[in-house]
Parts: sequence; C-alpha cells; structure tokens
Amino acid sequence: MQLPKRKRIRLKDYDYSKDGYYFITVCTQNRKNILSTVGEGFPLPKLTQCGEITERLLLEITERYEEINIDKYVIMPNHIHLVIALKNDGRGNPSPTIDRAMGWFKYMATKEINKLLETPGKKIFQRSFHDHIIRGEDDYKEIWQYIDSNPSKWKEDIFYTE
Repeated sequence: MQLPKRKRIRLKDYDYSKDGYYFITVCTQNRKNILSTVGEGFPLPKLTQCGEITERLLLEITERYEEINIDKYVIMPNHIHLVIALKNDGRGNPSPTIDRAMGWFKYMATKEINKLLETPGKKIFQRSFHDHIIRGEDDYKEIWQYIDSNPSKWKEDIFYTE
C-alpha cells in the first residue's frame, strides 16, 4: 500500500536561518478552542490558562534565541499568528532557524498544557506550522494590520469554530 505524500509546506531551497521577517500561523490540534475566547465587549482575546502558558512560552523564544524577536502576535481560540524577526549573526548556540524555534515552542507548550490538563501525551498543536516570508514594508504592514484586526473578525476567520 502506498501512503499519500504530504504536501511540502516550506519554500523549496529557502534557508530558514536567513535574516528576515516571517509571518507564522500555528493551529491547535483539530482546531480545538483552548487558547482564548473572543467575544463582544472585549476587543482582545481573553486568554485561558492554556493561552497564558502559550503566551509565556512564545515570549520565551526571544530569551532562548537572542537572534529572534517577536514583533507582533495574537493568540486566538484555536490558532496563533505571529511575526518573527530573525537577525542571525551566527553566534547563537544553537543557531536559530524558524523551524527550531517553533519546534521548541510547540514542544514546551504541549508539555506544560498537558500537565495542566492532566492529559499526558496528547497532541496540543497540529503538525508543523504555516509560514510566509515577509517581502518588504508593504507586506509587513498588511500582516501587522491583519493580526491587529483578527480578533474583531473572528466569526469570519477561516479558522473559526464554535
């Protein structure tokens, strides 16, 4: 029996340790709404305990990898959007890549959330993540605006589930 081939989601032959800005989207497993709630009456997502763990570890990426800065992020009920700036001077140990940083984040968040929920071994996030290499200032501004407006457009969002 031949298994279906997974679609390649990374840009072929692109070096993800290269300086630049990246728009990243990470989804929860089966798009389960565990990270925050979005509703009328509060303009920003209200983080759950799982969302608080997620936010803390997301921000710890910049402590673990000095060459990485998180310029902007939003934690929605079942996904996270963020803009990562990578300024790799080659001195980091280990040298950061987007894959390495996101892998560390997802591993640590999964470990802590599973401890909180008492669900050892359960998948918290979908495999991999979506990335977009930001190409210029206009692209950057458009993505920044998208992240800012994402909570107010939650019910129209492609990731929306009840």
